[in-house]
Amino acid sequence: MFRIVDQLLTRNCEGLCRRDFLQIGTLGLGGLTLTELLRIDAQAGTGNPLLKDRSIVMLNLQGGPTHIETFDPKMTAPSEYRAMFGEVKTSLPGVTFGSHFERMAKHAHRMSVVRSFRHGNGSHATASALVAAGGNPTGANMGSLYGRIAGMTNPTTGIPNVAVIQPGAVGEKYRNLGAAASRITGTGSLSKQYQPFDPSSGGDIVNNMELRIPESRLGDRRSLLGGLDSFRRRVDASDALGGTDQFQQQAFDVILGGIADAFDLSKEDPNIVKRYDTSHVDIPKYLYKKKNKNLAKQSPVSLGRQMLMARRLVESGCRFVTVTSAGWDMHGNAFGVDDGMPILGTAVDISVSAFLDDLEQSGLSEKVLLIITGEFGRTPKINSKGGRDHWGNLCTLAFAGGGLSMGQVIGQSDRRASVPASDPVTTRDLLGTVMHYLLDIAELRLVPGIPSDISRALGSIQPISQLA
Repeated sequence: MFRIVDQLLTRNCEGLCRRDFLQIGTLGLGGLTLTELLRIDAQAGTGNPLLKDRSIVMLNLQGGPTHIETFDPKMTAPSEYRAMFGEVKTSLPGVTFGSHFERMAKHAHRMSVVRSFRHGNGSHATASALVAAGGNPTGANMGSLYGRIAGMTNPTTGIPNVAVIQPGAVGEKYRNLGAAASRITGTGSLSKQYQPFDPSSGGDIVNNMELRIPESRLGDRRSLLGGLDSFRRRVDASDALGGTDQFQQQAFDVILGGIADAFDLSKEDPNIVKRYDTSHVDIPKYLYKKKNKNLAKQSPVSLGRQMLMARRLVESGCRFVTVTSAGWDMHGNAFGVDDGMPILGTAVDISVSAFLDDLEQSGLSEKVLLIITGEFGRTPKINSKGGRDHWGNLCTLAFAGGGLSMGQVIGQSDRRASVPASDPVTTRDLLGTVMHYLLDIAELRLVPGIPSDISRALGSIQPISQLA
């Protein structure tokens, strides 16, 4: 990449040969060809009826969050079924959350909590993929499915349309934290080019997102950027790169789109960074000895920064961001509800509350929908180790913002929070909500190039009716 920039400078962005440009190929992100990007960009310029100016942030609590200690405390049930730490009143009369969601409870009027979400699967791998895909027939996670339809790059800003924010994305010191995101970022029958962009992956794709050239060789940076813009306009006009690889095309758009700043938290207001801070919410060292030294990997110290990056990405035009939070497999063997909720629950409480406040202050609350979920719930009855086991018959699901109908509880669980008692919500309902939020589904069948099986499958889905 440095050689390319040098040539841009010496040639004043004239005469860049195709061989030189192909050096950018190491930055592949996956997505559309330049020709396709130009077509979508043209559509967007005249008001593309398919794509809505909206984004989704999905906070995935990996391991299976307990639905009881989060949004359905069940304090009238027998003691062994109740939320272990009690409940807290919310801004909605008669509605309570688990006691570690004290800050979020003040935002309840901006949230819709689902207490009847189920799919019946209690296996980590299969349940993770099922929820992430919303049960769509391709098996691809919903972000990748959206990218297959809308393109993997925002044609206006150059930012990836689909991204996953793991701990390593917000600092090298967090790289060893978190669970593998592969269970929730699979592309199913779609090409791997539709995998979400992962800024924690390292390598050339991240290292080269900024033009890190010594100032002595840059001269006037503004002149360089002007030259790059000029080069872009000539390429766009001639379609000179129409034959290059899809990965290379998207990398080109990322580099010249100047989107690296969205991933740079150092450019954020320090006061806002402080609001998101979860660095103090760490796993105490005594638990390593008491339980398992691997608990250190499940620390939520980076979660606030991850949510902050998510806000920066959607503000820059990213349409589907998944944020991972590990450690929610609270059987009691390594980590129980008794140990885990005071730590992980508190981190979620801080970061989600800061995120919702931030959206409001940034004017984004009507355009960004937050979804909180995981692969499954936990057993209604507390086990002998102070934990709860896998339970697919009732799962955690909550929404916030996005301009949808908030301030409500959707569905009810039975007395012991074991199964839905009313208005059951399925993964297909989740898929319908996501896709209808991001796309005009009625227009989908009119878009050329979308596989007919996808058009048919998505054409029949409906959002959760209470959110409309």
